[in-house]
Amino acid sequence: MREFPKPKVVVSRCIEFDSCRYNGQMISSDFVASLAPFVDFLPVCPEVGIGLGVPRGSLRLVSASSADGGETETKLRLVQPATGRDVTREMQNFAATFLDSLGEVDGFILKASSPSCGIKNTKIYPNAGRSAALTRSSAGIFGAAVLARHPDLAVEDEGRLRNPRVKEHFLTKLFTLARFREVERSGSMRDLVGFQTENKMLLMAYNQTEERALGNIAANHDHRPFDEVARDYEAHLRRAICRAPRYTSNINVLMHILGYFSGRLSNAEKAIFLENIQRYRDGKITICPNTTLLKSWIARFEDDYLARQTFFEPYPQDLIEIDPAVSHKGRDLWK
Repeated sequence: MREFPKPKVVVSRCIEFDSCRYNGQMISSDFVASLAPFVDFLPVCPEVGIGLGVPRGSLRLVSASSADGGETETKLRLVQPATGRDVTREMQNFAATFLDSLGEVDGFILKASSPSCGIKNTKIYPNAGRSAALTRSSAGIFGAAVLARHPDLAVEDEGRLRNPRVKEHFLTKLFTLARFREVERSGSMRDLVGFQTENKMLLMAYNQTEERALGNIAANHDHRPFDEVARDYEAHLRRAICRAPRYTSNINVLMHILGYFSGRLSNAEKAIFLENIQRYRDGKITICPNTTLLKSWIARFEDDYLARQTFFEPYPQDLIEIDPAVSHKGRDLWK
């Protein structure tokens, strides 16, 4: 099995760590709990960080208009309706100070829809009273600061991470960035070339244009110093993995890998694989039957190059979960 570095992940403290929500409760997250052995968590509660107690009056984002140079500009304020206290400036200052002191980090898991930590879908209200929320939504004040400071990192909320595709992309991005951080620390061009080699198929699935650019950077034909090459490589790497791969891109990679074995397989073996490709294209199966077949051929033909490809294991296998509704480990409906 592949060895993985431990990514550094900032997490909202109220998720599995502390009963520090406004109502004194803690949020349960099976995903965060399962991730704990594989990452170094850095818990934070911005609302406690600015001096609000537990429990406390809830906060809300309020739309406020201000005139500047004759034009009306709409800004968001973070307000505590029970007291009328505006804590926008305190939260902005806390976010800046916290992020300045953070150092190296690979990702964030923040509280969904929170007026402080939310990264999207946080309700915006016309005022601090009991009026209904506006139709617009936004990131919370702290969440917006995170997105502005680290737009290319693995940043999600615990609600969206219940979606298997969102979770898969988050984990792939998180562990890929953590592995690259190790390469940066090594200062070794050999390690950088090795990273590019092992991630070639994964990067091809994500973004073929950036994968080619990354290959040229790692080749370092101009013999530039490592620090300069690594900075250039990191910028392209973050662009390459910013969005989850499309299923058509995954199919292109699967067919590309098939080409390594095509001449050594029987017609029946190829027919089974191509049938699975079509079923995957039609959304009737996941990608797993295809990758399992390819891995069996990699073992059979002892292809070390393909065996090292992170495309087949971009993050620890113990983090792969099956929906209990389809798992044989689920409830026995025949009893």
